[in-house]
Amino acid sequence: MPSAPTSEITSLLVDWGNGNQAALEKLLPLVERELHRLAHSYMRRENPDHTLQTTALVNEAYLKLIDQKQTHWQNRAHFFAIAATIMRRILLNHARGQRRQKRGANATQVSLSGVMLLTAQSPEDVIALDEALEHLAQVDERKSRVVELKYFGGLETDEIAEVLKVSAITVLRDWQFAKAWLLREMDNGR
Repeated sequence: MPSAPTSEITSLLVDWGNGNQAALEKLLPLVERELHRLAHSYMRRENPDHTLQTTALVNEAYLKLIDQKQTHWQNRAHFFAIAATIMRRILLNHARGQRRQKRGANATQVSLSGVMLLTAQSPEDVIALDEALEHLAQVDERKSRVVELKYFGGLETDEIAEVLKVSAITVLRDWQFAKAWLLREMDNGR
């Protein structure tokens, strides 16, 4: 099934944001495949024995997305940026729950090379990255959002630029800076 045109998704998002529930019913089949791709991307980075499944992540994110009554949807990229943030929070809450069950396991070193920041994440890795991102957000909110949208949201540079209303080159610079900053921050946290 080919993906729906961006303009169709944007139009349905705007209609839904204006209270048209029929638009939501038309929108969901159009974005479901992309939500599954996004969730699969997250889950690929998790440990193989992770107790949360891709479909469960999509379903939980979906429930939170349809509860977004105050959001003024701008476009497709904005929708998936929010979906990525929601999925990140779901996985973070799950990781914190796992860590509470294990009671204080130590964090492990996390590789920030290339585009992939983490592979086979443990709950401690997810929490360490989240803490580093929170610290980066205090230093530079935009750079933190670039990491969140690229790594967690799977958005392309042009889509991130559109969401953040900056140039693509600014996104690339922010990404390079943020990777180096996060590596240093996480190395210092060990």
